[in-house]
Amino acid sequence: MNTSAVAQATPSAHAFTQEARDAIYHAIFSRRDVRGQFLPTPVPDEVLSRILTAAHHAPSVGFMQPWNFLVVRSPDTKRRVQGAFAKAHAEAADMFEGDKRAVYQKLKLEGIVEAPVGLCITCDRERTGPVVVGRTHMKTMDLYSSVCAVQNLWLAARAEGLGVGWVSIFHQADLQAALGIPKGITPIAYLCVGYVSHFHAKPELETAGWLPRLPMEDLVYFDQWGQRDDQQPLIAHLRRDQAAARRGCEATA
Repeated sequence: MNTSAVAQATPSAHAFTQEARDAIYHAIFSRRDVRGQFLPTPVPDEVLSRILTAAHHAPSVGFMQPWNFLVVRSPDTKRRVQGAFAKAHAEAADMFEGDKRAVYQKLKLEGIVEAPVGLCITCDRERTGPVVVGRTHMKTMDLYSSVCAVQNLWLAARAEGLGVGWVSIFHQADLQAALGIPKGITPIAYLCVGYVSHFHAKPELETAGWLPRLPMEDLVYFDQWGQRDDQQPLIAHLRRDQAAARRGCEATA
């Protein structure tokens, strides 16, 4: 018998070890959007290099790799970025009413100056020309590819013990002006990166009562949009795994 062929056909043949799988899921479930826990400890270049390399290995439509990574360390540049945030933040508060506005105004939604490093991940939508494999009909796929780079970096950073905070309350033109980004380049994410005093057990917006985490079983349909089936065995597994994820985060907080 050709044992190598049998191994290749076994579903678990390419699975990671249990320890490696546990580490990956731990990074996913304990990842948090960090705002107020940044420490002044510098991020070594070798660590920053590893998480940037992880981001660069994200999937991209047509292998176009549309991203760039703008590293921000200058206090003056950080202040310009924070100024752009402050303008949009004040406008955003007026968009909420009643209790929501009061809660919003109390939330800390950025650590732009406190974080040792800022990273702006961008998307060059013209990088490989007008026709891109996989983007011929869904033109936004390059933007989604750049978001994959954000997620890769975020998970790698969590594994390195770094906190990451995504600041999204900007007018795009103001952020471009603060960072000298050309009009043809789309800012995808401004990330605050650094070591932190702690990671919260739950997302801060969940703890603050802004919104709860939605149950997975309410978000999964079968075969057609809106078609639910709570008798499917998958639903029982989803409920079990959500409970395990909650317990794991609470235990390691």
